Amino acid sequence: MFLPLLISLLLTSLFARAENLPYVEHHDPMVIDAQLSLPQLVDLTLEKYPDAQWLLSLENEANAIKQRGDSWTSAASQAFYRFQEASSLHLHYNDATVQISLWNIGQRDANQRIGDKAQVDSTMQAAATKWRVAGLVRGALWDISLQELRLQQVKMELAVTEQLAKDVKRRVQAGDLAETDSLLAQTEVLQKRSVLTLAEAEVMHARKRFSSITQSVNIPANFHEVLTAQKEIEPTHPALQAINSQIERKYAELEALQLVGSGQSSVVIGISSDRYSKGKGGVEVSNNMESLNIGVTVPFGGEAHLAPQVAAMNVELSKLRTERDQLVRDLEQAHHEAEHNLQVNQAELIITNELKTVAEKHLKMTQLSFSVGEIDLIDLLKIQSQTQLAILNAKERTVIVQRDFALYNQAVGVLP
Repeated sequence: MFLPLLISLLLTSLFARAENLPYVEHHDPMVIDAQLSLPQLVDLTLEKYPDAQWLLSLENEANAIKQRGDSWTSAASQAFYRFQEASSLHLHYNDATVQISLWNIGQRDANQRIGDKAQVDSTMQAAATKWRVAGLVRGALWDISLQELRLQQVKMELAVTEQLAKDVKRRVQAGDLAETDSLLAQTEVLQKRSVLTLAEAEVMHARKRFSSITQSVNIPANFHEVLTAQKEIEPTHPALQAINSQIERKYAELEALQLVGSGQSSVVIGISSDRYSKGKGGVEVSNNMESLNIGVTVPFGGEAHLAPQVAAMNVELSKLRTERDQLVRDLEQAHHEAEHNLQVNQAELIITNELKTVAEKHLKMTQLSFSVGEIDLIDLLKIQSQTQLAILNAKERTVIVQRDFALYNQAVGVLP
């Protein structure tokens, strides 16, 4: 519990800088939001992510497919009306017909399954997209953390180097050191300023990447994660669930397509009315007749015409299964790398902390020796540079281990 709290305080102190950067004019400000959590940031990013419209269209499509499967007819019904009149024969003919398309046996259930699978697929695609967005947000946040840490370390190093240069200049004026030592100290200051300029530029790049991904400048005050206990890629991984839902939907579509057979049967119901009248021998003769007509259309011999569509859908299924197999390999590889990096960096953290302790003791002894004239300035600068590098490595490794927690969680499909 102490390490996450320490990291949280460290990151907050790194981000909480309102002053303008002195060496880089371009400045992308970030706002530390204590009320913003990592899950909230992921959700807000997802709302503005380009795939949001695509996810909405998938949901609308699923609803439309479900609505069609719930219909009692397989297609739109048709109505037909005809009127015929022959005035010379006093003939009046009316014909009204309605044609209703019928589902083939099992076809309606198959289409309802497509609707169900489409709704599941829509949900799984949304979860997979959120997982990908979470990976981008995690990476951007920890990139900023590392760049900010390096910038702060360079600033501290520059302050130490500038103070040393002042001490050297004073001792040169007092005659204790040669003028070359003053030039050497000034060179070291200029080199640190150059490193600081580059470090500030990297911070700006990291901030811009974050704002580009999230469309926001707000950063959670605390975004460290607890390492999951999950040890392998499970079937519930969002990416696997997404592609499996696509495959299941495609199987449902193939089943429904095969049930189309030669086409849709239909029932035709109509009413006909004949009115005929003609005078004969001075007597008007009329004949009125109305009839009810019922017919059924049954298509046949259409399997050859359906075969190309079935074959094309099988090609799509094969492609999806191939993509799933490749995805499994990619996820396993990513999991292995995340696990390996975490183990290596945890071991390195212990070593770098020990090196930092030793280097700081060595530097104190060297500074004391330099103050009494026992060693030269160039030796002090060498030891000071080694110590500063040891301190930076220890700080970096602390942040990197926390970052590896997040990357490992991402690899096994655990969302913030």
